[in-house]
Amino acid sequence: MVWLKVFHLFGVIAWFAGLFYLPRLFVYHADAEDQISRERFVVMEQRLLKVIMLPAAIAAIGFGTLFLMLNPSVYLAQGWFLAKLALVALLIGFHAWCNFMAKKFAVGVNPHPSRMFRKMNEVPTVILLLVLVCTIVRPL
Repeated sequence: MVWLKVFHLFGVIAWFAGLFYLPRLFVYHADAEDQISRERFVVMEQRLLKVIMLPAAIAAIGFGTLFLMLNPSVYLAQGWFLAKLALVALLIGFHAWCNFMAKKFAVGVNPHPSRMFRKMNEVPTVILLLVLVCTIVRPL
C-alpha cells in the first residue's frame, strides 16, 4: 500500500510539473517572432507532452485507480474523495486543452495572445491547492 502511494505521488508530481511548465512555454511561443524559436518551442512542447506529461498522467491516474479499487466502498462514500475525483477530471480536461493548443502551435497557428496563456498558467496551481485541501483537510 505504501509503494502504491509512492508511485501515485510520483506520477502526480511529474504530471503537475508538466502542467505548470507547458502553459509557460505557450506564453513564450505566442511571443516568439522568429521561425527558429517557434520551431524550437514546438519540439519542446511535444516532448513535454509525450515524454513527461502523458506517462505521468497515466501513472497518477492508474495508481490512484488501484488505490480506489482496494477499498471502493470507503472512498466513494466520502465527499472529499468525490470532490478530488471531480478535480482530477478538470485536470484531465486541462491536459487535453494543452494538447490541443500544442497541436495548433505545431501547425503554425498562434491560437491566443500570450496574456491568455499567462492566465491559464494559474489553472493547475488552483486545482493543486484544492486537491491538497480535499486530501489533507478533508472538509467534506
